[in-house]
Amino acid sequence: MKKCGRGNLFFASDFINYGEQKSISKALERMAKESTILRICHGIYFYPKIDKALGLGVLYPTLEDIAEGIAKRDKARIVPTGLYALNRLGFSTQIPMNVVYLTDGFNRKITLYNGSTIQFKRTAPKNLAFHSQLAMLLTLAFKTLGKDNITPEVRSHTKELLAKDEKQIVKQDYNLMPSWVSSIIKTLYPED
Repeated sequence: MKKCGRGNLFFASDFINYGEQKSISKALERMAKESTILRICHGIYFYPKIDKALGLGVLYPTLEDIAEGIAKRDKARIVPTGLYALNRLGFSTQIPMNVVYLTDGFNRKITLYNGSTIQFKRTAPKNLAFHSQLAMLLTLAFKTLGKDNITPEVRSHTKELLAKDEKQIVKQDYNLMPSWVSSIIKTLYPED
């Protein structure tokens, strides 16, 4: 753990080469009781980063860090949906306590140390086949908002986001979007 440094997530399964599962679990439990590491949830631990400069104390991992760590371990792809997708794109300032990710991995719901949950929902490969991360997030965010709630403010912010992304990559994803979403994006990101 010290080799990897503070701020890293660890799974009980990472230490399988060092002994039996029962012994590893006991050692991790003991370290968590001593506050050397933090238990995020069953089988997931965190070697805490501690902020001394501002006096913030322990800097906990974000929901995104945890979800990405689980996805990396499971060799799965994930993408945030709902309010979290809206927040990531800047359409909402709300940070949800419970997040849902679409995945090509296993369905599961994980309850964290603070009561938050991360849910992974298995989805069709088409939903994860986007070339552009922005196009994928916009599609999921627009689906959450709904066709009738795409306000001038949402359009304006979307136009700003699209200006920063490579047009050719976004164009490749038009066929993966619902037709109403691609129609809106085409008007904000017009064809040459």
